[in-house]
Amino acid sequence: MPSSAVRTFTDPEIYFAGIRNLQIDGVVTRRGEFRAASTRIDLHQLWMHRFEEKLPRIMRITPSGSRVLLLFATDPAQSAMQVSGMEISQDQTAIFGLDSAYYLRSSAACEWGTVSLTPEDLAAAAEAITGRPLTPPCFPRRIKASARAVSRLLELHDAAGRLAKIAPDVLAQPEVARASEQALIEAMVLCLAQGNSDPVRNVHHHRATVMRRLEEALKTNPENPLYMPELCATVGASYTTLRDCCQDYLGMSPKRYLWLRRMHLARRALRGADAEGTSVTDVATSYGFWELGRFAVAYRSLFGEPPSAALRREPEDPKRGESPR
Repeated sequence: MPSSAVRTFTDPEIYFAGIRNLQIDGVVTRRGEFRAASTRIDLHQLWMHRFEEKLPRIMRITPSGSRVLLLFATDPAQSAMQVSGMEISQDQTAIFGLDSAYYLRSSAACEWGTVSLTPEDLAAAAEAITGRPLTPPCFPRRIKASARAVSRLLELHDAAGRLAKIAPDVLAQPEVARASEQALIEAMVLCLAQGNSDPVRNVHHHRATVMRRLEEALKTNPENPLYMPELCATVGASYTTLRDCCQDYLGMSPKRYLWLRRMHLARRALRGADAEGTSVTDVATSYGFWELGRFAVAYRSLFGEPPSAALRREPEDPKRGESPR
């Protein structure tokens, strides 16, 4: 049965965890009050999402392996997003494989959307519409479709998103849902079938391997500080190579990325700890921050509050801000 839900978020951890069918490790990269909203629409075969974010961030996304995802920007005025080092401008989309992890980076507030189908449904729809099946790529691919095809997809996506917000009962009507779904599937297939995709060069394979090893090293030591010599040895790459890969994929040096991750881990620990039995010092030192004065200043600069305030705050309800339809 068709359904939709609109949610708002003030906690980035809950926002990242609430994006369905994707495992996301994310960090916000700029100071400010975090605000995000998501609109989810489930039709019979096609799923679609719309997202609005007020701060720049980096997401490392691992797909579930069950759906083929097409991603695109929905605000023509915003800065281009980066997908694993590839810039996605307004006339381009990106298609992702079933299980290859990728990075999605924004440099400012952004709005973006997705449509997805199972591989079987995509192949069948493509066969019916174009006469040949479509198969998902192994690596993320940037696709430049015709302006008409992209415009049609964005128009349909926006119309469905507005219905989910202002008239969800109309969207849930069987004939409306079926008509919307068929139009969106056709627009998705035409973008993929008519578009030209960039070739995957050997450098992409190599950098993807370096970044995968980096994330494996971070997951093996989630709460321990890592230093460059041992990290480079674990990843099997020189610092220059690691720096170039991080700059390409993340827009920052590996040192900055590791520091941001540790700060977000410390924030999560502070907000989930028992204020009676835990101190800021306990949490800060457990994540390798031994200069406590510097930690407090940096924490306040990044998150807009002192670490002691985060320790005293009640955990946010993951369901708060949800408006299911």
